Amino acid sequence: MNDHANISIRLARESDNDALWPILRDVIRVGETYTYDPGLTREASLDLWTVAPRATYVAEVDGEIMGSYFIKTNQQGGGAHVCNCGYMVAPGARGRGLAAAMCLHSQAEALALGYKAMQFNFVVATNLGAVHLWHKLGFETVGRLPRAFAHPTQGLVDALVMYKWLAEDAG
Repeated sequence: MNDHANISIRLARESDNDALWPILRDVIRVGETYTYDPGLTREASLDLWTVAPRATYVAEVDGEIMGSYFIKTNQQGGGAHVCNCGYMVAPGARGRGLAAAMCLHSQAEALALGYKAMQFNFVVATNLGAVHLWHKLGFETVGRLPRAFAHPTQGLVDALVMYKWLAEDAG
């Protein structure tokens, strides 16, 4: 079921933290898609997701926060035109188009913030849904890091570096 029509995406506010924390907690503790320490505290998780990035957004379905993403500069100096994003969807809200809506939104926001490209540094190869979606949305796999992620049930698995040029100009 795709609920794009019911999804609204906006900048996160500090008042969203109580709704955001269970999403972050559940994804981080499972330990299958992010390199974050599964034992991160609420405060450390929220700081990592909402304070450190350049901007953080929440995705609401019928007024309830069901997902979130952040955007940040991937590298400084000569690499500052490339951004990085991370996305999380509440376990009970998967398969409803939230990740796709957030990724499309993030690409528009990236351009508005002056970025020319988006790079995902570490997409766990066993996260087949994300890999398929990012390819569908125009990202290319530009690198593979063999056995770079210690998956809690599948052992050492590869991580992918994925990239998309966003700007219309060539330079």
